[in-house]
Amino acid sequence: MPWGKKVRSSSASGRLETQQMSSILFEVGRTDNRATGPGFWGEKVQDNISAPRRESLREDGQEQPEWLVRELLRVNVRRHSVTLGEDDEIMRRQHHRICSTRSLCSLKIDEMISLDHLQKLKLAFEEFEADGLRSIDVNHFGHIVKKCLGLPKTSSEQIQGLFKRIDFSGQGRISWGQFCSHMLQKYKEKQETARRSKQVAFTLPATVKSLCRGIAVVNIHSAHDGTMVSVGEDGVLCHWSPELKPLRTKNIFNEGPANRKSKWASDFTLMTELNKLMIGTGDREIQLYELSTLEPYCQINGLDTVPLTVDHGNTGPDKCCILYGDTEGCVNIILISSVGDTLRLWNKLPKIENMPNIAADNAVLSPNVTFVRWKVHHDWVTKAKYFPSFQAVVSSSNEESSSLVIGCVLPLTDAEQQLSEITEVCYEGKTKKVQLNWTPQLRASCDQTVFPVYKGVKTFDLCRTHSLLVTGGMDRLIRMWNPHFSGRPTGVLKGHSAPVVYLHILSEERQILSVSTDNTVKIWDIQDQHCLFTADFKASGIHGDMSACSYSSALKCFYVAADCMAVLSLKIRPRLHSRLTVSHDETVMCCGYSEEFRQVVSCTERSVVKVWDFDTGRQVFEFGSTNDLSATTCMTFDPNGRRLITGGRDGCLRIWNFNNGQCLKTLRKQGKCHEVCDCIFLQVNRNFYVTSVGRARKIDVYPDKPEDLHHVQRPQPTWQDDLRNGHREDILCVVQCPPSLLATSSYDGEIIVWDVVTGRVQCRFVSPLLAENQNVGELDLSVPSIIFMKHSKLHQFSSVTALLSSGVLGCVNLWDVLSGGKCVGSFKASRFQKKITKMAKTDKDTLLYAADRIGYIYVYNIEKFAPEQKSLQAENFWRAHTGRITGLQIVDNDQVVLTSSSDYTVRLWSEHGEFIGTFGQSESWGVHISSSWKHPAVPYEVLIDPLSTPDRESLTVNTRLSDAINPDKTRAHGGEAKSETHRKLRLSPTSIRDTKIGED
Repeated sequence: MPWGKKVRSSSASGRLETQQMSSILFEVGRTDNRATGPGFWGEKVQDNISAPRRESLREDGQEQPEWLVRELLRVNVRRHSVTLGEDDEIMRRQHHRICSTRSLCSLKIDEMISLDHLQKLKLAFEEFEADGLRSIDVNHFGHIVKKCLGLPKTSSEQIQGLFKRIDFSGQGRISWGQFCSHMLQKYKEKQETARRSKQVAFTLPATVKSLCRGIAVVNIHSAHDGTMVSVGEDGVLCHWSPELKPLRTKNIFNEGPANRKSKWASDFTLMTELNKLMIGTGDREIQLYELSTLEPYCQINGLDTVPLTVDHGNTGPDKCCILYGDTEGCVNIILISSVGDTLRLWNKLPKIENMPNIAADNAVLSPNVTFVRWKVHHDWVTKAKYFPSFQAVVSSSNEESSSLVIGCVLPLTDAEQQLSEITEVCYEGKTKKVQLNWTPQLRASCDQTVFPVYKGVKTFDLCRTHSLLVTGGMDRLIRMWNPHFSGRPTGVLKGHSAPVVYLHILSEERQILSVSTDNTVKIWDIQDQHCLFTADFKASGIHGDMSACSYSSALKCFYVAADCMAVLSLKIRPRLHSRLTVSHDETVMCCGYSEEFRQVVSCTERSVVKVWDFDTGRQVFEFGSTNDLSATTCMTFDPNGRRLITGGRDGCLRIWNFNNGQCLKTLRKQGKCHEVCDCIFLQVNRNFYVTSVGRARKIDVYPDKPEDLHHVQRPQPTWQDDLRNGHREDILCVVQCPPSLLATSSYDGEIIVWDVVTGRVQCRFVSPLLAENQNVGELDLSVPSIIFMKHSKLHQFSSVTALLSSGVLGCVNLWDVLSGGKCVGSFKASRFQKKITKMAKTDKDTLLYAADRIGYIYVYNIEKFAPEQKSLQAENFWRAHTGRITGLQIVDNDQVVLTSSSDYTVRLWSEHGEFIGTFGQSESWGVHISSSWKHPAVPYEVLIDPLSTPDRESLTVNTRLSDAINPDKTRAHGGEAKSETHRKLRLSPTSIRDTKIGED
């Protein structure tokens, strides 16, 4: 029997016992961690084969990844076969593996709390306060949570995790106020994240094309080929490209005899299926023109009233309806069957003023034509439109009692009359016919729905998908209605300061576009009923009285006719290839790992901060991107890993509780502030400080005082030596070497080592230039990354403490700090002579990871470094990103590498360069479960990037076996004379381990 299939019992009583059959791993994947239940670590469980199978679903209803199902099956079998002789490390890894797979299936406690739970929690906290305790520790908190939430088997890890997220300062106790603040802040940021995901905007200012005639445009419509068509009151038709380049202009009224009297157009529409253009005129005519040639085709004259607004729609195969609203409040409908033949017949009739003509009285005599005139309103019809999805006609007017009416096309009949008509049509060959009668008819109440609106309706739109009707008019309000019920609107959108004259429902985007007479354009969210975007005439550049407007769903553009023709293009998020995965919608500026919560935090150019689950790659939380925040440039964590410190282009540092998005404190200088380029958490003895550097060219030191209740904090006075002898260019990087050394590097290549206790310069030096680079112009001397390393191997040619810095043309320089800044040696880290942007080291200072501007990561063994060597052979290198690497961190405990890049991604790799995954991808992973990794695959964008493809020459040239085995040696002898060209950048994107190749 397939997993997940319901078992149907054969009896009625048996149906009550029907249950979902699922995988045997359901117990492992439960939210409550059954650490003490049957089958955990050595306790006897039911045999896997005979155990009841259950669906491989998590409790949140999502299906488990296939790799997780396989891994859990494998672990479930293997965990009972551990022998006494196994190594403790194997036991520890196996335990960690099972725990990590369990964590994939768990839900957070704070995501399960309801209002009833909050009431119980409040009473429980008040009981402790009654006993004189204003705050509680983690043990009491765990007892309260298990009792009030009804989760007695909730794991202590989950409770401690929630407690730590609330107790960001590490005091060990929390109060009811802190708990509520955490929940409220998290809920607020989730709402803000949802709002941010719906952000929409037009490109401002609008593209404008002047109109020299000064005649109002009656309407604008989009043609099937993507072009736009506008018609003025004087009959001048303009054909526009989507970018408002004029393609064709023609006065369709003045083509003909010289004595032809002047006309004026009241409205027009496009009949794209018939390739026709239909215009209503002031002479009580409806004229049809060939859309492709604009030649006259035919006209219906002798109408009883002037057609103020015209529309058409398809009512069936080869059937259509033409409708128009008039000055008497009537909606006139002309139904035509066999429409192609009928119009061709009218095209052959005698011409009046060069236009084939048929009188309305004669037109309805045709067996294919039916005419209906409904008396709907008591004022002029402002708009009339046929909606095929509803098979109804909607019309509006400015009078209140019947401001908008949704009505049938033809009068509905009872069942007996319908049966009689069907019999006549089928057996007697008769056709249903409504004779021409200019006396308007009144619809029965069951044939229409009337919506009374204060001050009437000027515009409306109707959507079947959302079952939504929207109206706008003189009272400046947009009302949202259920189209089947006219009692009260379901929502009212307020924000316009002038009458609303145009509405359009963007069905796919779940949004409403509205325009008022003061040329203000707004976009609203249907679900949340709030404004997402506003552009007034100052921002859009649209001036004058608006006469017509239209939104093109195909082009995602909004066209406006006022004193000029203007187009506003909707900003569209680029649609990624199905194989592309991004972590953010913009450049990722930095990333970091919090060991306390096993979470990854990444920050972007628009100050969006995302929190990711390290063990699965899934997004946990998101906050930021408000109007008062500038671009984030750098980040770091406090020593406990519970608070996040970010630096921005506005010169401010901010301290966050990144688990709920609360800004705890703002650090900034008085007066003008400059961009912060880097920041670290500095420890001097028992004191902690936040230290930042940047374009101010000074070192700013802020004491870390969580108990200080002031939200804004000022730095300590600047070191005197920094004022007199500090950097002369922007400082790009800062790093500490405990206990008392601090190093900073600047844009001009200068590095200064400071004593943080005295604030004095210890030594200073400038990046050296190799002999072959002396005559190279415009070298990039900046030092974006520096790092301290302490290794016994370095003691042979320097002091134990050494400083590594990125140099010119992809070099890394090594300095003896304690000997006055002596340059011990230099080696080429980037094989393509690209600037090293980030460096990181392992805990034992053995391996150095270096990342360059084109996304490559290189791994070097410092133990193999020798001062006389100009090149150090990389242990491994691979291309991790297609853009500049902005973040690089080694997580030693898990033996993985964390990276971020300007290519919008944050990724995780094994220490050997095996691709684990991209944060935000649809499939989750397990850090210690290699079967869940993407490896041996590589990121798709890396695979297709031209700089990652193999060199064409290497595929065609005859290569000796020795050259293939020792590629570095061959390149050293024969390739160094060649210049570094674009060809040398074409390497395989996969991980390459030179030592492994050499051994093979």
